[in-house]
Amino acid sequence: MKKTRISQLLGIDLPLIQGGMSLLAGAELAAAVSNAGGLGIISPDAGMAAHSDKVQNLRHLLARTRELTSKPFGINLPLRTSDINELIEVTLQEKVSVVITSMGDPASYTYLLKDNGVTVLHVVASVKQAVRAEVFGVDAVIAEGCEAGGHIGHDELTTFVLVPQIADAVKIPIVAAGGIADARGLVAAIALGAEGVQIGTRFITSPECIAHARVKEAILKASDTDTVITCRKLGPHRVLKNELAARLIEMESAGYSANEIATVLASINRPRQGEIEGNLADGEVYCGAIAGMIPNIIKAGDIVESIAYSSREVIARLNNIWS
Repeated sequence: MKKTRISQLLGIDLPLIQGGMSLLAGAELAAAVSNAGGLGIISPDAGMAAHSDKVQNLRHLLARTRELTSKPFGINLPLRTSDINELIEVTLQEKVSVVITSMGDPASYTYLLKDNGVTVLHVVASVKQAVRAEVFGVDAVIAEGCEAGGHIGHDELTTFVLVPQIADAVKIPIVAAGGIADARGLVAAIALGAEGVQIGTRFITSPECIAHARVKEAILKASDTDTVITCRKLGPHRVLKNELAARLIEMESAGYSANEIATVLASINRPRQGEIEGNLADGEVYCGAIAGMIPNIIKAGDIVESIAYSSREVIARLNNIWS
């Protein structure tokens, strides 16, 4: 397919970004995606043992990723993390070329990053957030719908309605995220006004992802209704349905306050228990609503190449319909 502004901005062949899936966005996965022509992403806490140092872990991940690929890759930096200043310092020291910021105000660090030659993309969940991100100089926005796994916007707008409204409101390039697992999602996103896609859940089932085998198996077995949004009072996020998710929803329905729910959750290392340790009852697995579309475990590079190849078939079918 022809280069989009996202492809040109990031120096990649296919306008596809791997989601920065926190604990699961490790070096091997990022390198595999980048080597196949997309943009791999690492997260500072990927693969970390409990209570480890994110700053040192990020240095390790950067070194390891550079051993595995010479292609462009980026890092995921949630702005509300407690050690964000130290992580930004490492980012600049290590001359990282692409940063995806999220969960915070783009005014905080965008100018600093860009003044040091970093390309900045910011995750947004509304038109208002996208406009603010553009005002403060980000190079592109990632419009994340509520179909996405992990943390989502409070208004729970779907990708289908979010992307075109943002496209009407900003001039910078848009990446669509949420509900995208294959070439159909890529083509649909571009039709809506995006110039690239971010894909997370599909890559969890790749061999390069460090998710526990039970997590991958659960995603492969999932149907269209096997994810749910929890913790709306704290910060909504989409997860695979399990006992913990059901308990959280019951607490919310029973009128528990945000502080009461937070107190219960503070004693549980939820994502680590679920995603790394494979505890599918008491742990948490961030997972997009497209889980029911994932049929198999294949290499991350093969996922990227399949999307690139199949997109031609999707476009050809559309041409046949409209010609």
